[in-house]
Order: sequence, then structure tokens, then C-alpha cells
Amino acid sequence: MAAMLQAIGGASPSVAFSDHYNKSSVSSIRSFPVIRSDARSSSGSIHGSFKPGKIITKATATQTESSASAASKPGHELLMFEALREGLEEEMDRDPRVCVFGEDVGHYGGSYKVTKGLAQKYGDLRVLDTPIAENSFTGMAVGAAMTGLRPVVEGMNMGFLLLAFNQISDNCGMLHYTSGGQFTIPTVIRGPGGVGRQLGAEHSQRLESYFQSIPGIQLVACSTVYNAKGLMKAAIRSENPVVLFEHVLLYNLKERIPDEEYVLSLEEAEMVRPGEHITILTYSRMRYHVMQAAKTLVNKGYDPEVIDIRSLKPFDLYTIGNSVKKTHRVLIVEECMRTGGIGASLTAAINENFHDYLDAPIVCLSSQDVPTPYAGTLEEWTVVQPSQIVAAVEQLCK
Repeated sequence: MAAMLQAIGGASPSVAFSDHYNKSSVSSIRSFPVIRSDARSSSGSIHGSFKPGKIITKATATQTESSASAASKPGHELLMFEALREGLEEEMDRDPRVCVFGEDVGHYGGSYKVTKGLAQKYGDLRVLDTPIAENSFTGMAVGAAMTGLRPVVEGMNMGFLLLAFNQISDNCGMLHYTSGGQFTIPTVIRGPGGVGRQLGAEHSQRLESYFQSIPGIQLVACSTVYNAKGLMKAAIRSENPVVLFEHVLLYNLKERIPDEEYVLSLEEAEMVRPGEHITILTYSRMRYHVMQAAKTLVNKGYDPEVIDIRSLKPFDLYTIGNSVKKTHRVLIVEECMRTGGIGASLTAAINENFHDYLDAPIVCLSSQDVPTPYAGTLEEWTVVQPSQIVAAVEQLCK
């Protein structure tokens, strides 16, 4: 094993879209619609009771564009899994210490084809197919990082990484501290998660909050093709261990991204849609449910501000705080479980830091605390839907 590593080193409720070009598209994923959104500027603030007035005709939540105009834009069009691969490949070209561990990541190309073609290009030592033993290959990645490599661990499903929780928590998260700073653990742990399309309870888990509680770990969740690539590159370059959450239903999103290299910050939220009446905080797949709801809300006379928090640990309290100070109302929409979820931590952070700016209690819409049912209709009932978001905003803005 040492010789091999050296060879690699030699080289539920309580009380659309903006990207680098300000437009983003979603290709059809079975029943997913194609949605595009324009961000628009906002000014002033509302403090006190808000009642919807006339329809804001220029505040569009969705907008279509012809294929000809899309083709005339600079850059190139990719699906999300292709953007993740492109980001990973660019970093493997740039830094010979970057390597990939996981089940079927080699010649098969990964369960969702994020590593397709990399084994042929870089060889079996830098793209290492492992046995079905998450605790073993995650522990191996930690050891590789301690000796100077920069491993990227792919979990075939984020739920399977529970088998490696000891390695992620006690090793990945703590070794920099327990070694007195002698070791850094520049490791990326990534893979698909979230509620899919009738994948069953064990393959439909939302485990963000499990990893959020680990000291020393950074968490990010990609939601667009653009930020998937940018966050992948940033995570690989980070000296900290980073968990990158990818939603299983977003791999086939399509978007045009720049030809030029770019790297995003791991600690910054994204302003998806500026607004004045309420701040809606969300991430991952729920970004699209929120933007669907935004279309209805705009037609009802509301002007929601939508922020994709992206960084689940640490929170970007600068961006979030500025929005709260402007709108004075907060709705959190997540797919994570209600009890102990990301929304619970975010609610606590906002109450601790911006309580005096709130004109209403924070409302959090989360998934129900039940195993995800296999039946499609029941599965939908466990996840927040756009109609619930609309109803929550109307209640908060009374």
C-alpha cells in the first residue's frame, strides 16, 4: 500500500435561477420542467406589516429563451455530472497529487459517470477502484492526505458513507487538531444524496446535518452546473476536509458555463433573486422548488429574496444578515430532516445574530421525520412542495 501511495504521489413547517450569467436552465429530469430566471435589482426595505398590492409585472420568476440565443452565448454547455467531472479533471491535470478513491470510479466511470474516462487518462493508481468497504477506503484516503496527497473520495450513495462515519469524524475532522497541527487532511468526500425518484428509504437519505456536527469539516452543497464545477475545484484546493453534497436529481441539469477557469468560495452564499418582502434561504434541490413558488408569489404581488446558502458549514452570515436586515422576515426551505436539520442550525444562528431585525418568527419548512417511502405519491408528501412555500410566505407577510 505504501508503495502504491508513493507511486501516486510521484505524480415540516413550524411556529429558475441565477448563475454566472444571471440565467440558468434546467433540463428535464423525468417530470422536472425547464425553468429559467432573471435576477433583478431591489432598493429600499419593508419594516412592519406587508400586504400584497398590484402585480409586479416586471418581476419575472421564469423566462424562456430561444435555442439560437442560448447558442450565441460564450462558454460551453454541460450537464451537472459533466461539470463535476470537468472540475475534477482540471484539478488532476493541475496537481499530480490529486487522486480518486471509490467503488466503480475507475473503468466503469462511477455510478453517475462523474469519473468516466479518468482511469484511462490517469491510470489505475490515481483513479483507484476499491472494494465495497467504505470505512477502509475512506481511512486510506485520510492516510494518503496525511502523507501529502489530495484524495477525492466518492461515495456511491451518501447513505453508504455512514459506514465510514468514524473515519470522517474521528480521523478526517480531528487529526489536524489532535496532531497539534502536524498534519493537514486535504480530502474531498463527495457523492449523491437526497430524495430521488422512488429509490427507497436507504437510498433517499438526507445526511447533511449528520456531518455538520463534526468539528473540522466543511460542508457545501452544489445546486447548479456552474457552482458544481466551481465548488469541486475549491474543495480539492482546500487544506481542510470538505464534504460536497450532490443531489441525485440534479445530475442532469444543463447550463452554459464559462470556458475560462473559475473557482468559487467555499464559504459564500449566492443571491439567486433579490427582493424586498421576505428572505427565503434554501440549498440544493429545494432551490428549484423555491423558484417555482417565486413565480406564483410574484404574480400575487410579493417580492421574495431568494438565497442559496451553498455553504452549510460555516454559514455565510454576512450575506444572510444583510438580507434579514432588509426584509425582516425569514423562511427556510430544506430537504433535510426537521429534527436537528440544517434549518434548525440556521434558525439558531439567525436568532442569535439578527433577532432585533426580525418582525416575525422564523419559519422552517423541512422534510418529515420519517423514512422516505417507496411509493411515489407518499414520497412527494415527505418533501416540501412549492404550494407549501407559497402558503408560508403569505402567512409570514400578513
